[in-house]
Amino acid sequence: MTITKSRLAQALVSNRLALTAECLPPRGSDAAAVSALAATLPATLDAVVVADNPGEIQGSAMACAAMLASSGRPSVLSMVTRDRNRIALVSDAQGAAALGVEAIFCLSGDHQSLGASPQAAGVYDIDSIQLTQILKRLMREGPMPELPLGACAHPYQKPMELSLLRLRKKIAAGTGFLLTQAVFDLAGFAAWMDAVRAAGLDAKAAIIPSVLPLGSVEQAKVLGRRGTYGPVPESVIARLASASDSAREGIAIAAEMAEKLKAVPGIRGIHILSGGSESAAAAVMAQAGLV
Repeated sequence: MTITKSRLAQALVSNRLALTAECLPPRGSDAAAVSALAATLPATLDAVVVADNPGEIQGSAMACAAMLASSGRPSVLSMVTRDRNRIALVSDAQGAAALGVEAIFCLSGDHQSLGASPQAAGVYDIDSIQLTQILKRLMREGPMPELPLGACAHPYQKPMELSLLRLRKKIAAGTGFLLTQAVFDLAGFAAWMDAVRAAGLDAKAAIIPSVLPLGSVEQAKVLGRRGTYGPVPESVIARLASASDSAREGIAIAAEMAEKLKAVPGIRGIHILSGGSESAAAAVMAQAGLV
């Protein structure tokens, strides 16, 4: 099968920055909620990355991604190996491709104990690298069209050698683009990118750093304690604490970071995480000059 000429695929092979944003599928089964969600997301995005139950139980990621695709919004389906075995994952991936999803973002997923359903059993039949390998093989053999495959990159993982080792494995498995965890520490991210460029990995996969508009001081502190998104500097927490509107300040901080990230050599785009606040993506893009 031929390579999908999606907007995201074109951005990844061009010299312009790819612009993507995350969305959480609406809870429940109201199709109108997905249409309302689509209306809040900027039309200029190269792709909407639909999250797969990152914390609490949301609606079906595949259904949401397919509905967005049917409405003309380029969508990327996140697939978390925590919740399904390889049979279900491969079946869903093929179904998503048939329904117009333009790329797949492969994740192992945070442990269920960190989410709203700690009593749930984790599957973890395969990890994200193995899922990428399986999907890439299916694309070579013909059952699936050749879609871009994505993976997550952890700029603050220590030691640095471990982070680069994981990147090499993901790229070797077939990853074409890497969305990073949210960047709050620019100096730490720049040091990681220096190592990525020195290893030549930026030439093998598109590195797309993420920004997250924080909504409150408490959210910043929780993320910092978990370490999921790396360090949240005290300066960021202080700005949120002193602001009259912490959500608006969080958008401004994310926009400032996005603007600075554009100047980092080797990056190929900007990804806006939402945490359920999809309407913030348009404001971040406008303030960062990404429109």
